[in-house]
Amino acid sequence: MEVVQPTAAQIARYDHPMAAAVETSPVLEILVREPDGYSIWNGPPFKNNNQPGIKLEKVPCSNAKYSEDGSRIMVTKTDSAIGIYDSNTLKEIRCFQIPNVVASALSPCGAYLQTFQKSTTPQEKNVVLWSIETGDPVYEQFQKNMTKATWPSIQFSSDEAVACRLATNEIQFFDAADFSKGISHRLRVPGVAAVELSRAPGSHVAAFVPESKGSPASVQIYACAKELQSQPLARRSFFRCSTVQLHWNHGSTGLLVVVQSDVDKTNQSYYGESKLHYLTTDGAFEGLVPLRKEGPIHDVQWSYSGKEFAVVYGFMPASATVFDKKCKPVHELGSGPYNTVRWNPKGKLLCLAGFGNLPGDMAFWDIVDKKQLGTTRAECSVTNEWSADGCYFMTATTAPRLQVDNCVKIFNYNGSLLFKKMFNKLFQADWKPESPDKFGEIAELIKSVGSVKIEETKSQGQGSTTKKPASANPPAQKPAAYRPPHAKNAAAVQAELFGGSSTGEMSKNALKNKKKREKQKEKKAAEAAAASGAT
Repeated sequence: MEVVQPTAAQIARYDHPMAAAVETSPVLEILVREPDGYSIWNGPPFKNNNQPGIKLEKVPCSNAKYSEDGSRIMVTKTDSAIGIYDSNTLKEIRCFQIPNVVASALSPCGAYLQTFQKSTTPQEKNVVLWSIETGDPVYEQFQKNMTKATWPSIQFSSDEAVACRLATNEIQFFDAADFSKGISHRLRVPGVAAVELSRAPGSHVAAFVPESKGSPASVQIYACAKELQSQPLARRSFFRCSTVQLHWNHGSTGLLVVVQSDVDKTNQSYYGESKLHYLTTDGAFEGLVPLRKEGPIHDVQWSYSGKEFAVVYGFMPASATVFDKKCKPVHELGSGPYNTVRWNPKGKLLCLAGFGNLPGDMAFWDIVDKKQLGTTRAECSVTNEWSADGCYFMTATTAPRLQVDNCVKIFNYNGSLLFKKMFNKLFQADWKPESPDKFGEIAELIKSVGSVKIEETKSQGQGSTTKKPASANPPAQKPAAYRPPHAKNAAAVQAELFGGSSTGEMSKNALKNKKKREKQKEKKAAEAAAASGAT
């Protein structure tokens, strides 16, 4: 790997008085993967003609992903070899040769690699947990199928102090420091179908039990410590439940449960119905989140502090509300074509967006001052996320979801476009994870970023900065309503017969027919006038 060392200007990312904070703040980095491999860019602010510097030139791979803490990179090579690299030095730590590998995942701190291989017999243990330090397997098991809900098979807390896995009718816990001891204890939960371990800290686990024989579905919260598992700390039951999404907050004190049903009994939605429930580990609250509008739950996310959460909900135009940890609404963000919410890592800012089948509108809010900073649009975005310092928001249009107009866009905290780059084909664009605590206060960072002068250019595929808090992108025109092919043909026939046009302009035949009809009308009017005069 060819490593390009960052310049002194890139290391000293911000030109402001807080010199100590600058020296300790990490440099933002972006991992970009194309069909021929991945590369790593130095993140904003860009000083070299508004273009990112290249920290790592392109390296062939079929997949690449950071660990949760950003310390290591897992790179899947084309020959089924998986390499683990130090994200700072970009030197290879360990390489694993794993044939027939279907999926792989790094533990949060990068100490373990978990792999899933195709298996033909139950005797063949196809889920393996590898120690990256030694390169040896520390735990093996058989797993028949892999789904999004069951992978990774072994879940870790963010500090890797706690580990557990879902098994038939039980949750198994391990000593994460020594997997050679095997299962340390088991929590019996009959019918359990999904579990979610709280991450920071790993003190609690949530278990979902689906409906069975007339009994309602339920979500239960248990303590991870063996001596505290005799009874659930909180429990919530509900009918009409097909799947659930479990969202723990930072601090492991609250759990949001999005309950999804495939069928809407009210027949208001073709996509079924969804409800949002809230449970706390101290039992202070167990119930529905009070939403002021009917309709589906589009998205929900906790703030980094874990003291509030934001919800996008309701039939379009969707509403957005911020709640505190007591489940009381504290700020209404209005309504619009939104289905996504992203909290800024520093907690002060928030982005509402409408991606997927929506046109890509984005609104940036200052939650503390309760004001909107700006709006913009990022059409056809597939992925989106804030930078770790909270100053930038990146969207990416990627394959295979979309095969055309693949690009990366980076916006300032207020929605103004900072950078844009087009690709023939782009598979991935990710910020390097960093703890937000490593950066200064968001107000100081915003002030320092504003002091950096970016050289504006007019070259294609490149954004520009603006002092306006409003969007640098003009709002797109409202798209025409969808018209199926048979309707288009019918419109063309109608145009020929009655003088209309499917394209908005009259054809020669249509114009001729129109003139003929007008003459006939004039003739009839003249005849009627003559007849009335004769009488």
